[in-house]
Amino acid sequence: MAKRRMAKTAGWAAILGLGLGIAQAQAADSKPIRMGTEPWLGYGQWDVASAKGIFAANGLSDVKIINFTEDKDLNAALASGQLDAANVATHTAMVMAASGLPIKIVMLLDFSLKADAILADKDIGSIAALKGKKVAFEQGTTSDILLNYALHANGMTISDVNVVPMPAADAGTALIAGRVPVAVTYEPYISAALAHGSNVKLLYTAGTDPGLISDVLVVRDDVLKSRPDAVKALIASWGAALEDYQAHTAADRAIIAKAVGDTPADLATAFDGVRYYSVSENKAALTGDFAHKTFLDVKQAAKNAGLPTDGVSADTLIDPSFVQSAQ
Repeated sequence: MAKRRMAKTAGWAAILGLGLGIAQAQAADSKPIRMGTEPWLGYGQWDVASAKGIFAANGLSDVKIINFTEDKDLNAALASGQLDAANVATHTAMVMAASGLPIKIVMLLDFSLKADAILADKDIGSIAALKGKKVAFEQGTTSDILLNYALHANGMTISDVNVVPMPAADAGTALIAGRVPVAVTYEPYISAALAHGSNVKLLYTAGTDPGLISDVLVVRDDVLKSRPDAVKALIASWGAALEDYQAHTAADRAIIAKAVGDTPADLATAFDGVRYYSVSENKAALTGDFAHKTFLDVKQAAKNAGLPTDGVSADTLIDPSFVQSAQ
């Protein structure tokens, strides 16, 4: 897994009557939308939209979902204009903006509640007990954000632990093998580590501060200006896919799991640890708690992790107008 969450297609006429409208759907946007993503189930509603013809039903004739395995490659493609939009962690969007990339957050995709966590051996009972301990995690990722937030919430800093840089895929394995007493990682590596035996336990989860580990859709400013209707249709497609997912959860989880490269059974805990956001929920979140609380918490955690966020604010980075006008 990358670094880094209704009615069947035959019934779209009724849905479109409440949404963009059949006439608009027929007047499809023929120019491709190039959207970057990574194999993380939090982005899975795009796979549902693609598999079930939802993009076309909302007037988008060609949405190219381009998968990346490394954050740096996705970021470079967006910066160079090879992508119109991208699915990224909230802190990544902040770093992009602080680096001068002309983008806006136009939609909140998901919150990780239990799908990102700090794991520890059975002898460690609190975050305070991490002082002086080796902690394995991947720097610059959501694991970095979660660890720094947990430490600062308990009156500590990253200098209070012994940092062991390591890919998230390996951190849990290092904990199981006894090479480190603490690991910060995400699903499916959390479940794999916990299933290994009673010596590994869940110490702290992202759900302690809902939204701290979250994902957003960012779109380049030039695309927002030149193709606003396409962006609205993209958002409407996410909303319709999520409705389908809620109505046909097992089938749509199978679609998402295949796109991620795993099985629904192996990802069951991960799915349960993620909360997807609908378009209607976005209308409240992007002008409410996400903008005024979550954004600030993520920014502070990113700063604590040494990531650049200077000059970035919710007012300058979040554009709620597209979810407000999306049907």
